[in-house]
Amino acid sequence: MELFILCLKIFFARILDVSLGTVRTIFTVKGKSLISALIGFIEVLVWFLVAREALSNGVNIFIAISYSLGYSIGIYIGSILSKKLIKSNLNVQVITDNYDLISILRSKGFAVSVLDIKGKDSNKYMLIIGIHNNKKDLLIDEIKKYDKDAFIYINETIYIQNGYIK
Repeated sequence: MELFILCLKIFFARILDVSLGTVRTIFTVKGKSLISALIGFIEVLVWFLVAREALSNGVNIFIAISYSLGYSIGIYIGSILSKKLIKSNLNVQVITDNYDLISILRSKGFAVSVLDIKGKDSNKYMLIIGIHNNKKDLLIDEIKKYDKDAFIYINETIYIQNGYIK
């Protein structure tokens, strides 16, 4: 029973430690140095305590599995947390030949700028849309609903000034 409780403790502590590490990494990439440093302190403290506990109980396959499984699930939970906690802006470029898609997306509240472009075999439209990351799935669903062959390119925007983003 003592081994089972130890394995649970290690499992949940690793989830916490690795989730913090995932979120810290994203904050670091976004230039949030102070919050990254604070998260890093907690992350390493938890890791140290868990590693010490795991290693002080000898080699045991159940401890190793608990440690590894906590790590894996921590990555998964950390990525979910980072999507929820970290707000970002995205630049979405859509290449389509469906002109009606422009007014459809605008009617849904998306700011759409349009360029006429030449495709390989025909003229097309490039839609440029600035959105918050929490609107990405909604926008992609709308685009696919009206043009399943649209080419969609999304990248993260570091800085925005002026313009229209709801």
